[in-house]
Amino acid sequence: MKRRKVGNLLGLAVLSVVLERPMHPYEMATVLKERGKDTDMPIKWGSLYTVVANLEKHGFVEAVEIVKDGGRPERTVYRITAAGREEFEDWVRELVGTVDPEPPRFKAGLSMIGVLGPDQAIGRLRERLALLDERAGNQRAGLEQLRPLMPRMFLIEVEYDLAMTEAEARWVRGFLDELTSGALPGIEAWRRWYETGEIPADLGELREEK
Repeated sequence: MKRRKVGNLLGLAVLSVVLERPMHPYEMATVLKERGKDTDMPIKWGSLYTVVANLEKHGFVEAVEIVKDGGRPERTVYRITAAGREEFEDWVRELVGTVDPEPPRFKAGLSMIGVLGPDQAIGRLRERLALLDERAGNQRAGLEQLRPLMPRMFLIEVEYDLAMTEAEARWVRGFLDELTSGALPGIEAWRRWYETGEIPADLGELREEK
């Protein structure tokens, strides 16, 4: 991943809305929330004005006017610049075409699951699977509600989220089946190690049990 002058993903979201038309920061936040962009990427709304200021500092957006609406404070309206459009497109190309090197937290937990012992691991994985199934159900329902309202190209990130949730649920369900049936090679050696602290003399016990 290349180092960007504005690396906060909220900056990407801001560029996506001012690409359509000039906006002041409050309107940007309103539009982004209405479109559910806070579910697509980590967004800290308190950082919005700082991010907009940084985008302006680096020439990606520029102020075009200051508006006054009744007794409300003055609001600065920003539009995207040619440099901002180029940065936006390059950023999206990078996100779509490259693999994020940061491993998911779940993978880190799996790499050390041995410390829990088989029975505790089964319990926690059942909890995770229930949450994944619930999430998939909510995502599926939300997607069906949105399909009549907008073209599919604006829903592909929702489809992706659902596909990833379902894929993880399938994997967890399969691993759970191996654990609960005893089919996982080395599970009894793992259980003895957890219960007694006895490390197998032959690590082959953890690979295959006779």
